[in-house]
Amino acid sequence: MLDDIWVDDSVFALRPDFAVLIMTAHGLRNGPTDDRSRAWLAAASELEVQADKIDAWKDAYRAFGAKPQRTRPSVDALTRRMPLPEINQVVDAYNTISVKHALPIGGEDLDRYAGPARLVRATGDEASEEALGTPEPGEVIWRDDTGVTCRRWNWRQVVRTRLTEETTNAIFLLERLEPMSLEELKEAGEELADLLSELSPEVRVASRLVSSGK
Repeated sequence: MLDDIWVDDSVFALRPDFAVLIMTAHGLRNGPTDDRSRAWLAAASELEVQADKIDAWKDAYRAFGAKPQRTRPSVDALTRRMPLPEINQVVDAYNTISVKHALPIGGEDLDRYAGPARLVRATGDEASEEALGTPEPGEVIWRDDTGVTCRRWNWRQVVRTRLTEETTNAIFLLERLEPMSLEELKEAGEELADLLSELSPEVRVASRLVSSGK
């Protein structure tokens, strides 16, 4: 799927500084939170919140009509949940990197996708899980052929593609706005790949950057 994922031009028109580092990981071994991933979470929980990066996401939400005080960007919501919650080893890994870099990261089960992921402006008639509701016209959403996979850019993902302890193939979406540099985005991806390799030495990680210039 890696080469088929795309971002609609209407999203770049909204935020020309948007870029997403797409990572796939094949051959993962996931499991419940353990002492190693617990230590990652604890270290990240001690870091100072980088408000300038989070504020950029709040502005992006306002640009398509969302109220970030009601539906918070994922990294904003995460940094308000200190100490970080224990989910499972792979989710713990990407939540650690998310907080460290104030970077929204989505992690999903690649095998539960129907067709390629794409980031688009909603028409308002996309299929979505009942708990998330139907997206509003113009809302930024991730979707596949079945329907919505994440509402309001990175606010909340559907249950269908959620990472579980049984997940063996995953996709990670590392979403950047300025003031984060593309260099830091790359570093965050490398750090995530390192943590995944600690959990699963045989994992195969690939990545691709999508930005307005590419």
